[in-house]
Order: sequence, then C-alpha cells, then structure tokens
Amino acid sequence: MNDDSSLASAPRDVAVPPTSAPSPAAPTSPLQGGATRGGGSAWSGRGLALAVVLLALLAIVALFFAWRADQRVRSSERELVQRQQESALLVTESTLLARQAQEGAREAAAKVALLEARLNEVALQRSQLEALVQSVARSRDDNLVADGEATLRAGLQQAALTGSAEPVVAALKQIDDRFAHANQPRLEPVRRAVARDLDRVKAASVADVATLSIKLEEAVRLIDELPLVSRAEPRREPARVPAGAAAASAESAASASGFGGWLSNESGRAGRFLVDSVWAEIRSLVRITRIDHPEAMLVAPEQAFFLKENIKLRLLNARLSLLARQFDAAQGDLRWVQGAIERYCDRSSKRTQIALDLVGQVMQQARQSAPARPDDTFAALAALSAR
Repeated sequence: MNDDSSLASAPRDVAVPPTSAPSPAAPTSPLQGGATRGGGSAWSGRGLALAVVLLALLAIVALFFAWRADQRVRSSERELVQRQQESALLVTESTLLARQAQEGAREAAAKVALLEARLNEVALQRSQLEALVQSVARSRDDNLVADGEATLRAGLQQAALTGSAEPVVAALKQIDDRFAHANQPRLEPVRRAVARDLDRVKAASVADVATLSIKLEEAVRLIDELPLVSRAEPRREPARVPAGAAAASAESAASASGFGGWLSNESGRAGRFLVDSVWAEIRSLVRITRIDHPEAMLVAPEQAFFLKENIKLRLLNARLSLLARQFDAAQGDLRWVQGAIERYCDRSSKRTQIALDLVGQVMQQARQSAPARPDDTFAALAALSAR
C-alpha cells in the first residue's frame, strides 16, 4: 500500500514545479497551460482508481480472513460439542464401571468373609485334630495322670459347691482304683499320696448341710406343737397305786365273813378316793411356776400365732443360709430362735426340749469349714507328669 501511494504522489510532484526557480523552458501560452492541467487530473484519477482497487483488495482479504475465522470458530464449536459428548459418554461409562466395581467389591468382601469363616473352621478342625493326635500319641500313664488330675479337680469343685468332703473322697478312691488296675511301679508314689490324702480328708470335720437341713425341717414342724408359757398344759400326774391297797385287799378277804367289817372297809375306801380326787382337782387348778421373763405371760392368742410364725421363718432363713454356706447368718438366726423358745415356751414340755435339742445340734455343727485339699496327690501327679 505504501508503494501505491508513492506512485500516486510521484506525478503530482513532477507536475508542480517549484516557484522559486522557474524553468526557462516552460511554455508561456495558454494552450500549453491547459495541457498541463489535463495531465494532472488524469494522474489523480488513476491514483484514485488504484486506491479503490487497493481498498477492494483489502476488503476481500478482510472478508477472507473473517470467513476463515468463522470457519475456525465453527470447527472449534463442533470440536467442543464432540468432545463434550465424548466426555459425557466417558462419564456414563465411568459411572457404570464404578457401579460394577462396587458390586465386585461387595462380592469380593462376601467371598473374603466366607473364606475367613472357612479358614477359621479349618483352623479349629486343625487344632482339634492336633489335640486328638497329641492325646493319641500320649502314653497310657500320661493319660492316667491327666485323667486323675481332672477327676480330682472336678471333685474339689463339687466339694466347694456342696460343702461336703464326699466328692473329694470319691475322686481319690477312683484315682486309686485306676492306678491299682494299671499295676505300674512308677505309679506307686501317687497311690501312697492318695492314701495320705484320704486319711486327712476323712479326718477333717465338715458340716453336713443335708443332715442339718433335715433337722431344721423337723424343728419347723415341732414349732406349732410347742406349748407356750402363757398357755401351759395341765400337768398330768402318773397313776399311783395306794400304799395300803394290798393290806386293804387282805383285810377285805379276812373280814369277808362279817357284814360289819365289809361295810367299814367300803366306807374307808370311798373316803380316801374322795379326798384324792379333790386334791388332784385342786392341784390342777393351781400351778406354781418360776418365770424369768414376765412378758412371756402377756402373749395373747393372736400374738402367739405370729410368734410361732416368726420362729418358723427364722428357722427357714437359717436353713437357706446353711444351703448358701453363710454360717454366720445361720448362727445368728439359730441363736434368736433358741432365745425365743426358751423365753416364750414351756421348757418342762418334752416337745420344747426336743426342739431346743435340735436347734442346739445345728448350732454346734454349723461351722465354717472347708474340706482338706489333696495337695500330696497333686504334687505326686505333677512330679509324675514332669518325668
């Protein structure tokens, strides 16, 4: 474009001469001046045409570049749309793959859990099989020692639960029988230890809870039959034969021949019988008894019922305490029962004495005691298994 402008401006510079130095060959006629003006307008028209052409070319070039830019923008839009569609398709595929992966992970987790369970079962079966193999591989003496120790420990547990030494004695006898049947010299130390423990366990005093419970039940049964001090039973005198009965019979036989003697004997016998019956009635109405606790005489009939019920409840509580091996609580209940019977019941009655005797026996035998432990047998079994 600069070259065209320079070409257009070149004739213009040639056509206009400088004013300061006029050329000597310049024409002076009017015709020559008009020709000069006509040539300048032609050059100006040609330059204008060239400028228009250049502008047209520039417009064409601009349109071409604009068309190219529009094509590029459209191609870019198409590419963006295509890529967006591809990305959406990829997102859908990735979502589907993620779901499939989650389902696969769940299935894998379930399979892993199943495999772990089966592995645990296999491990348990393996441990059981190993224990079985070890028990089979163990010798007969080792089996005897292990069985004897297990039997003895079971006997100790039963003795702790029942409070009796019988389970320990039975376990020791069972061990002795097994070892005697085995007839092995190396088992003799265990048999000697079992004999020592048997003597010591049998010599140890242990409360027989079953027997004590039976005695307490018998005492509970007797409570309703106990006579109270406030309602003492009438005293029964034993039937006595008169001292002169034989003499009277002899006299009656000797004087049977006379009517007067018989009449006198009958009148004397009737008088004595009358006197004895009157004296017996008087003695049954009046009774002298020493009472150390005056409140025992003030027990009303309805209070007597509740008193006996409380005594029975205390006896039942003592029985439960014995079964629970709480000997201190049982002793407290039994002391209260003994004091109540001695205070409110007639101690001269045979049933009262039997009830007090039962309560006293239970109090003497209900002591805290534990069966002797067979420590010698345990030591002999441990020494035998360590060989």
